[in-house]
This record gives sequence, structure tokens and C-alpha cells, in this order.
Amino acid sequence: MDSKELRSLFLNYFQEKGHKIVASSSLIPDDDTVLFTTAGMQQFAPYLSSQKNVLEKFQTRHLCSCQKCFRTDDIEEIGDDTHQTFFEMLGNWSIGQDQAGYFKEGAIKYALDFLVNKLGLVKDKFHITIFKGNSFIPKDEEAKEIWERHGITHFHEFGEADNFWGPVSNVGPCGPCSEIHYDRGEEYGCKDCGPNCDYCKRFVEIWNLVFMEYFKNEKGEYEKLKQTNIDTGIGFERLLAILNKENSAYETDLFSDLIKEIEKHATLKYKDDKIAYRIIADHLRGSSFLIGENILPSNTERGYILRRLLRRIIRYARIIDLDLNSIDRLIKVIILKYHHIYPELNQENIVNIFNIEKQKFARTLEKGLKEIEKLTEITPRQAFFLYQTFGFPIEMIKEEANKKGIEIDEKGFKEELKKHQEISRKGAEKKFGKNASEKEIKLHTATHLMHQALRDVLGESVQQMGSSINNERLRFDFSYTKKLSQEQIKEIEDIVNQRIKNGFKVIKEEMSLEKALATGALAFFKEKYKEVVNVYTIKNNNEIYSKEICAGPHIKSSENLGTFKILKESSSGANTRRIRAVIN
Repeated sequence: MDSKELRSLFLNYFQEKGHKIVASSSLIPDDDTVLFTTAGMQQFAPYLSSQKNVLEKFQTRHLCSCQKCFRTDDIEEIGDDTHQTFFEMLGNWSIGQDQAGYFKEGAIKYALDFLVNKLGLVKDKFHITIFKGNSFIPKDEEAKEIWERHGITHFHEFGEADNFWGPVSNVGPCGPCSEIHYDRGEEYGCKDCGPNCDYCKRFVEIWNLVFMEYFKNEKGEYEKLKQTNIDTGIGFERLLAILNKENSAYETDLFSDLIKEIEKHATLKYKDDKIAYRIIADHLRGSSFLIGENILPSNTERGYILRRLLRRIIRYARIIDLDLNSIDRLIKVIILKYHHIYPELNQENIVNIFNIEKQKFARTLEKGLKEIEKLTEITPRQAFFLYQTFGFPIEMIKEEANKKGIEIDEKGFKEELKKHQEISRKGAEKKFGKNASEKEIKLHTATHLMHQALRDVLGESVQQMGSSINNERLRFDFSYTKKLSQEQIKEIEDIVNQRIKNGFKVIKEEMSLEKALATGALAFFKEKYKEVVNVYTIKNNNEIYSKEICAGPHIKSSENLGTFKILKESSSGANTRRIRAVIN
């Protein structure tokens, strides 16, 4: 079975069962407390917590989707049989329980029917995990009884670490879950073990059924939800590998065509260095999807993740002697695999951004490697120097150091990084502190208005890349690939001036960084902030226009700003634009 067939089988099955197929949401979530969309349920969170009415939006309580997801925690694990950065999640939902809804019984019935009768998997190889309960939530006896009625005999009990699905961010709907693990046989590991074995890969989790009954509040307490929901998720790549009796997704059609194309342009073959091939293939696919979201390489937030992937591609291409002039052909393979479901992927754009970053990195790579060659030890300070001066991610420094038998004090490196960030933060406070003139204070508030106006006109992928304010003008660097048109510049000016005219209030609040992010405050330079930060909200009655974490200071009302005017818009480097503006 190939990937296209499996996607269609899943979505068509649930559509036939009365579910509405919902398109994948963006990899950039509405929730500012997380970098990327990591689960299918994120776009449905307001409906799962009953903040929004699911019937008004979708005209049904039953939904299904194939969601693109991205996780960053396992980047250093890429290359083994089970990890990928970008992946897809199949899922079905029943939101709210009434005569039209279903809960545990329905979710279990659909899962078994699809896996056994549609995919042909053997029921006796299913091992089901059950939430064993804790001091505040009881054991899920109900789910176990339902599984037993449907002919399941293999059960395993686990606690909240494995069988209680928490909210994606700090607060939100959650509940106990049952995972369906598939037994691949003794040849894959231990003779007598079970799901979540620490020593083998015999049992593979293929489907997680979350029985959403609780809401985790800001205090970390669990309250009963006003409604119950079903939230399920299948790791698409993992299931495809099981169906094709392969050890990993890298042996399925999702990667095999790309790996074959890489082999055409490399000296070493896949069998010679599977890990390097898998890292390159995964990162090429993941980078393509990040660029498809208009994310650009940078040193912060999502842009840093993209830069990290692109530079790791270049790093591992050297190992297998891959000719990176073939990048257009490699990206074409990815586009052909996904264009029918994700049309946002643009080959020319992906190739252009890759080549720009390749040229940028090439200028520092050789210098950095020569610098490492000189060293007989690498102290935390030297590691930070390599990181700051040559743009070497810490894992690349570790890789090069390991070749020389040198150990890296990663904890010491992080302390050096933290020390530098603290100095940067103090510099920002000094720059915008008590000695700022009234004009500088006004320009600082105008910068926040312009930042949001840029996002309104150009899209929410726009990120602040730098800012400088003096007594005469503001200078603002932001991520964007194209020169702004005169119409766009005028639209930005008009938006800012309208907010000034409407007399928006500027409200300062002090709160923890965690809470600030949870409220949706923008923070593209989070690493420079203390644990307690100032949040400036620009609002008019109930309309919040801008909310950012900032060292300040600001004026109290936009009506005191004057008239905003953009003097110049120009390039400030690869994929970065610069605006100079004044207020009169």
C-alpha cells in the first residue's frame, strides 16, 4: 500500500461514517505558546473546550483530517527507524456528546473496524494500553470493558506519562487515553515484553484514542469538561511502515523515491551510510514544508529551526559527497509526492531559499572547521564563540569535537549562551530605559503598531528581525522575501494612522514569561527576556490590536503619536527587508 492510498482509505472510511473531512491547518498554530502544530487536534482546540460552537462552524460533531505536523524535540534522533521532524497525523473527532455524538464505545468500534476490516491487520496482535489512574483521576475501567467486549485480550496499564493526554500548550482539554500497539513479533526484540519496552522495538504504537473528559486550568488543576470529546491520532508514517512490513517509514514510498534520487548525485550509497541519507531526506522534506509556510532562515524561533535543518543537510551532504547542485531535482521529488494534497509547496521558492542559505553557510563553514582543527580542547566559551561567529549549531560542534576525541561541556555552553543573552537584554533595557526622549518613546509605540500592520498586510509569517530607534526615526528589520509595492506601503501607513486617529490605549502589564506567552503576546526574541516581563497591549475598547513582550517604555495612548510615515523600504540581507519611518 502506498501513502496516497492509505490517506484516501482513512478519510473515505470516516466520511462514509458521517464525518466531515477538514483540510490540514497551517504548521504555524494560532497558539503562540508553541512553535509548530504538533497534533491534529490543535485546530479544533476551541471546539473541544466548548469555547466555540462546533455545529456553527462545521455543521456536524464528527470530523476527520490528515494534519501536517512538525516536532523539534527529536532532531538529534533523526536517522533511526522511528523519528521524523515533519510528519502527518490521521485523526477523527467526536466533539460534544449528545444523540449525534459518540464517545469511548464509538471510537473503539471505528478503530478496530478500520484496522481489521479495511487494512487487514490481525486483531490478536493488538496490545491495548489503559490509564491506571492516579490520586485525582480514576482508572479507566470503562474503556477496558469496552475493549474486552470487542474481543481484545492483551492489556497493559500505564500512568499519566503514557496514558493521559495533556493539552498541547499549558492549558486546555485533555483526558485518559488508550493506545493501540501492534506486535511485530519476537524477531523485532524481546521474547516476553510489551508496549513501551525500553530495550526493543517489537511493539509499535499505531493509534491513540483520547477520551477527553477534563480541562487543565492555569493552576495546573483538572476540572471536568462541560462536554466530552473523542480525539484520536494515527502516526501516518508509522502505520504505513507496518502495513508494508518495513522497519521504518524511510523504506516506504514517502522516502524511497527521494533516497533513490539522492543516490544518483552522491558518491556513497544508502547502504553505506543510512543515517546520513535519512537525515538529509528528512530535513529536505521538513525544510520544504517550513518554507511552504513562508518561514525563512534566521537565528530565532521558527527561522532558527529551518536554518538548523538546512545547515545539517549541508553538513551531511559532505559526508556522503552529495552534489548540492542537484537540489532542484531532489525538491522536485518531494513536490511530486505531496502536491496533490499540499499545493502550498513551491519548488522554485524552496530551491532559491536553500541556495541562499547554502552560500551563506559555505562562507563560514570552512573557516569554522579550520578553527576547530586548531583546538586541542573546546571550552564552553570556545564553543559559544564557534556558535556565535560561525553559526555552528551545538550538535555540529559536538560532532566535530567527537572526531577529535574531545568532549563538549554542553551545560557550560548553555551558561555562556545565557550570560550573553542577559547582556543583550540589559543593553535593550538601557537603550529604551529612563533616559529615552519623548520622541523615542513615541517611536517605540509606533513600531509596535507598524509591526502588527506588516503582519496584517503581508501575513503572520512576518517576524521582527531587528529594531533601532533614535530621536529622529525608527528602523525595523523583518522577514520577507520580496520588495514591498507602493500600494502595500500605503496600506501599512493607513492602518497605523487609523489606529493613531482612533486613540488606542497602551496598557502595560507585568507577568511571568510563561503567562505572557499563554495570553498570545508576541515574543520573537524570547531568549532575551527575564522570567518576569512587561507586556504592552494596544487596544480600543474590546479590540486588541497589538500585544508584545517589550522592555519599553511607551506612551499611554496612540492619539499622542502624530502622523506615521514610511521614508524608505529596502533589503537588509537575505530574505530580510528594512523599513525606516518617522512620526510628525
